[in-house]
Amino acid sequence: MTGTFISLEGVDGSGKSTQAVMLAEALRDRGHDVVHVREPGGTPLGEAVREVVLGPDPMSPWAEAFLFAAARAQLVADIIDPALAEGRWVVADRFIDSSLAYQGAARGLGIHQVAAVNAPGIGGRLPDLTIVLDIAPGAATDRRAGRGSVDRIEDEGDALQESVARGYREVAREYPDRVHLIPAAGTLDEVHARVMATVIGNL
Repeated sequence: MTGTFISLEGVDGSGKSTQAVMLAEALRDRGHDVVHVREPGGTPLGEAVREVVLGPDPMSPWAEAFLFAAARAQLVADIIDPALAEGRWVVADRFIDSSLAYQGAARGLGIHQVAAVNAPGIGGRLPDLTIVLDIAPGAATDRRAGRGSVDRIEDEGDALQESVARGYREVAREYPDRVHLIPAAGTLDEVHARVMATVIGNL
């Protein structure tokens, strides 16, 4: 029996990390065995990459894309594929669509080019369902303002996040069967209800 793989996506400050936790907990309450992962991270290599790619040192868009792809490949090999093979559910706080939106669209590398870079490492592994929390970049900025320190990518400001938001919408148009946009405005419980409705309606 193969498990089910769901990823949550969105610009920085969209609330996706909180919603990923809430989704994992809700699925456990329904009796599912759930593995919750984040990107980049989840493995020793992934956590090391996270320190580098989100750290203060500047890097080229392609270097950024390759680092994310490397961390993702290790996460698939070590965590995601084994969990799915055991019939478990996987909830990911970001997966490949982050790279498609950030590096492919916002950085101008091309969605299909970045997908091709990731393809060997993930071996065809894509989420069964990707939920993008769609929010106005200005509202996401207000949310980020209350979090304290930011990473290198967040620190690039609203212009990048606006490009990323457009990138996610482009990704959703490109992969409509898998990627679903939902409004991220409202309370945590209101957004969670939309997330659950999308999961129930599509899986």
